[in-house]
Amino acid sequence: MVVIDTRVRPRVTRFLEPIGRGLSRIGMTATAMTVLGLAVVVVGAFLIARGRLVPGAVVVLLGSCLDGLDGAVARASNSVTERGAFLDAAFDRLGEIAAFSALAVAHAGEPRILLLIVLGLGGAMLVPYMRARAEANGLDGRGGLMGRAERIILFCLGLILGQVEPMLWVFVVLVWFTAVDRFWRSYRSIPS
Repeated sequence: MVVIDTRVRPRVTRFLEPIGRGLSRIGMTATAMTVLGLAVVVVGAFLIARGRLVPGAVVVLLGSCLDGLDGAVARASNSVTERGAFLDAAFDRLGEIAAFSALAVAHAGEPRILLLIVLGLGGAMLVPYMRARAEANGLDGRGGLMGRAERIILFCLGLILGQVEPMLWVFVVLVWFTAVDRFWRSYRSIPS
């Protein structure tokens, strides 16, 4: 079960809704929040690539939080659309790719770290893909331990605490467990 998505998000949403209404009142759109969130994540990724892991991780976390407000702004402005959800999902993946690529640049010349980054990013891309494929078949594709919020928190926490390699080992194990779990549950539920 994705802990943050299923247990924490409903509680956090009631705090985000007033912020979303305020942002909507001043003319901010959900699309602008999505774009702003990615732009801030890219700035954080640039810092990470330059070896400034702690400030970079803090900026990535901030950008991810900004991106998390797009839904609240969309609901407040009564502009929730499939197009917006599609853009948000694509930009979420771009943000993860930027952050992991930056970490790879910061650790160039360290083959074990680079392998973990590739495996971590691959698993991180498979997790939402498995959900999307399941939902395309009319199934609930959520589940596992590593939804997007969990991935961002673990990634940033590892950088902030200076524990990049241990974070990557945990990350790889958990994202691949989540991807396989989502695959297996969905595969078994699809009629043959």
